[in-house]
Amino acid sequence: MEEMTLDVIDTEDKEVIIDEMMNRYGQEVLRLVFSYVNNRAIAEDLTQDIFVKCYKGLHTYSGKSKLRTWLWRIAINHCKDFLKSWYTKNVVITEDEPLNNTTKKDMVEQTVIQRQEDDQLISAIMMLPIKYREVIYLYYYEELPIKEIAVLTEVGDSTVKTRLRRAKELLKERLEEL
Repeated sequence: MEEMTLDVIDTEDKEVIIDEMMNRYGQEVLRLVFSYVNNRAIAEDLTQDIFVKCYKGLHTYSGKSKLRTWLWRIAINHCKDFLKSWYTKNVVITEDEPLNNTTKKDMVEQTVIQRQEDDQLISAIMMLPIKYREVIYLYYYEELPIKEIAVLTEVGDSTVKTRLRRAKELLKERLEEL
């Protein structure tokens, strides 16, 4: 199904629209949120909150941008609000499961090496300041063009390019340290 339009939103039931949005964009939003909070359980909770916000605010969608862009803008703002909240600054979350699920007996050596390198890269990305982490995630993992990243992050195209360049420099430095 193509991008949902304002006509569909005017005529359909809100529950149907939110169900369709969750089916279509739920995993993408979850990955985006995880890139901000670096915790699966919190990312799942925040993703639910985001879709509740979308449900309540569906009448505010004006159609000036794609529905996906509108949803992502809500998700990014919600994540930034969460990161600035009292909870984030004062509550320490412990992980029940280890971050590195490295090897199983039947995995070959090359697979193990690749996974370790991937884990190192992800760890290095997650240590970046949020303004660099978000552009790396949106550009490389979601494969969004610079113009759309600029709209989502509410900065100029040149700022996105600068942040990408600086993020790559920081990643290179951190990975060389390992």
